[in-house]
Amino acid sequence: METFIQQIKTLSSRIERLKDNIETEEATKTSLIMPLIQALGYDIFNPQELVPEFVADVGIKKGEKIDYAIMENGAPVILIEAKSVHEKLQKHDSQLFRYFGTTKAKFAILTNGIEYKFFTDLEEANKMDEKPFFIFNLIELRENHFLELAKFRKNFFNVENVLTTASELKYTNEIKNFLTQQWDEPNEEFIKFVLSDVYQGVKTKKVIDNFRDIVKKSLNQFVNEKVNDKLQKALSSTDGNETDLAEKINEEVASTNEEELIDELEKVADEPIIVTTEEEIEGYVLIKLMLKESIDASRVYYRDNKSYFNVLLDDNIRKWICRLGFNTSNKYIQLNDELKTTHRLESVNDILLYKDEILRVSKQFN
Repeated sequence: METFIQQIKTLSSRIERLKDNIETEEATKTSLIMPLIQALGYDIFNPQELVPEFVADVGIKKGEKIDYAIMENGAPVILIEAKSVHEKLQKHDSQLFRYFGTTKAKFAILTNGIEYKFFTDLEEANKMDEKPFFIFNLIELRENHFLELAKFRKNFFNVENVLTTASELKYTNEIKNFLTQQWDEPNEEFIKFVLSDVYQGVKTKKVIDNFRDIVKKSLNQFVNEKVNDKLQKALSSTDGNETDLAEKINEEVASTNEEELIDELEKVADEPIIVTTEEEIEGYVLIKLMLKESIDASRVYYRDNKSYFNVLLDDNIRKWICRLGFNTSNKYIQLNDELKTTHRLESVNDILLYKDEILRVSKQFN
């Protein structure tokens, strides 16, 4: 599994370097899509495993072709429709939809070499669902997505096993997307739901508008406090030995995953919500352990946004110590010193290299 993950991360770095130089759909296939199929363990030069330009007749139209078909025992099991790296995928879903019903394949993938949308027929047999059950993005890698992608590796692929988890994965992702939208900009119905037990007055439009920012701020503070409560126990038990830091962080990340961070939210919403990635939590834990030498750990908070991840003191954005950029394969840490010094990171543990600088920055806020 570790080898597979490293292959995908290497391919992600490759995309960052090549994507601006790729101009055609064929170049996208050769440079981006075929390497991923190969990483999944398929022999891209063996027609018993991968058939390019697979014929999929559609009604009275004969000779219709789909870009690739992954084969098993002489029959297609996964269809792949490829588009140029510069094209958005939404408008092409209907084309793959037509192909799906003409073969015995249970899975279909729509991709532009960066984003991969996985479809099946959860809602109606032999009819491709309108929405994908899994979306994988090679530029915006998420650790929890590796496990789902790994199910499609040649030596581990099993149709029934994937189908048993596809339904839960699809609707979990849709719920997460909905709650992410509410997190960014809660709509009136969501605000009404939150206010149902805390505000007894009539929920007029003016009241809802007045509470909109309060709801957003409350959700952020709630999750931040849950993270700090969980980490405080670990911080109180560590002796600060740097040789044990990586092991300690791994233990904390394993026990502080997204699902556990939001157990309390499930009590009020009965649905999960995405707060941040495991990689960002790992970086936060590492920095918090470093700062313990000179700062009360209860003062250390984080705030996440679309561009970077802030580590700060006293939940005050003016007291940010550093920013972590983990949203692409080009990871970095930026320090709040006079020069706003920025260092590239190969891995989260590289933060250890800049411990002295991080401590020096933090002292300006003591």
